[in-house]
Amino acid sequence: MKLTQHVAEAKKTIISFEVLPPTKGRSIDSLFSTLDPFMEFKPSFVNVTYHRAEQIYKKRTDGSFERVEIRKRPGTVGICAALMNKYQIEAIPHLICGGFSMEETENALIDLHYLGIKNVLALRGDAAANEKFFVPHPHGHNYAEELVKQIITLNKGQYMEDDILDGVKTDFCIGVAGYPEKHFEAPNLDIDVANLKRKVDLGADYITTQMFFDNNHYYDYVARCNAAGINKTIIPGLKPLSTKKQLTIIPRVFNVEIPVELYTEIMKCKTDADVELVGTEWLLNQCRDLLKNNVPVLHFYTLSKPHIIYNVLKQLF
Repeated sequence: MKLTQHVAEAKKTIISFEVLPPTKGRSIDSLFSTLDPFMEFKPSFVNVTYHRAEQIYKKRTDGSFERVEIRKRPGTVGICAALMNKYQIEAIPHLICGGFSMEETENALIDLHYLGIKNVLALRGDAAANEKFFVPHPHGHNYAEELVKQIITLNKGQYMEDDILDGVKTDFCIGVAGYPEKHFEAPNLDIDVANLKRKVDLGADYITTQMFFDNNHYYDYVARCNAAGINKTIIPGLKPLSTKKQLTIIPRVFNVEIPVELYTEIMKCKTDADVELVGTEWLLNQCRDLLKNNVPVLHFYTLSKPHIIYNVLKQLF
């Protein structure tokens, strides 16, 4: 079922999670053991991130170095199939521009279509670890907008090969990212919303936001999007804080603000266990306020500290 159908048919706010594929060599059982306890809350879908290859240098026997590409977290498509089979819920794979050609993207979409996956989240993706700025694949996309256009084209049955006539039409429900505090490369929030509007006008069906720690950023963003003519489901992304290090890491990596009150309370903490208590209470209050305002979905990033999110959901439901 498409995410938009889930939202339309839901009688209350639905729950969803985002997970990372296990690192290469690890068992999928670790992912199952993380997700198993959350099934009591009947999540409607699970997002699975997609990861580009990284370039590393390996030393040869002669002392010189060879540049090789490795993908540390493969398996997104297979994990989606496994989650759907095990839990009978919707799995939503991320698709990214970075590191992938248009042909590779088309082939991934064909695999997803064969598996009966109805939803995808189209993202540009981050710069490679060895790049200061995002550099597209030479035969890939520069922007998520172009990726959305490719998915829409496939939904119409149009493939890259000109000799494919009357191609099978896919039927993907397409999600895109939204940034309540603006994308770090956008000059201002108005331009950022205009960029989002182009993706929606092309055919994007829903929006999932970057994490935020002040709900007012989300409410203001929804209002700004609606004023720009974006009338799609806007899913709030949520994450608990659990260590003091995150007070500097998260703003730097994700370009989001930590509210003064939250920062002050965490700085008073003596241990990580104390930080977790503060982070849990903050996330709980965020969720309660969002539920009071009838948000369509509570979407939780990532399950690195699953017990925090579990404890929050236990108190909410």
